[in-house]
Amino acid sequence: MMRPTVDRGWTLFLDRDGVLNRRVIGDYVRSVKDFEWLPGVLSALVLLRREFGRIVVVTNQQGIGKGLMTEEDVNRVHAALSAGAAAAGVHLDAILHCPALAADRDPCRKPSPGMALRARELFPEIAFERSVMVGDSPSDIGFGESLHMYTIGITTSYSNIDAREHHDSLLDFAMGWFPKAS
Repeated sequence: MMRPTVDRGWTLFLDRDGVLNRRVIGDYVRSVKDFEWLPGVLSALVLLRREFGRIVVVTNQQGIGKGLMTEEDVNRVHAALSAGAAAAGVHLDAILHCPALAADRDPCRKPSPGMALRARELFPEIAFERSVMVGDSPSDIGFGESLHMYTIGITTSYSNIDAREHHDSLLDFAMGWFPKAS
């Protein structure tokens, strides 16, 4: 598949940990104090907001299912994420999470499409074939591919994620795709 020509009719789906913020190795972002933006992410979001009609964050949060944090803890982190983006001038249309354990095979958990289907319930104009999924793990890329989205892999410890394209960071992706906007 050739790189698509994106316009305001397109939706950008973003994973959270490892794409927007630092992943806590061996643990979870359990509270706002654990949340740390990755370098360049807010600048990238500004560029991407100009190009995409919708931006939706989709994140597996099995720490809830494990009893390590609560829905309220995750909602506080997401409120801080949303506020940080808003302070940079970026509106995030939705932040969706799945609390299920990987072993549960819950349809909301990536790579299953449940969060994308929920996003389309919220925004019926979303067309998955006019969407881009950016993630740093095989489950993120599987999520996008299952719905025929164009997939972008962010380079991390997963050296063999099979995305359409690979970039070093969200900012690298944004500047590579939209150099005139930067």
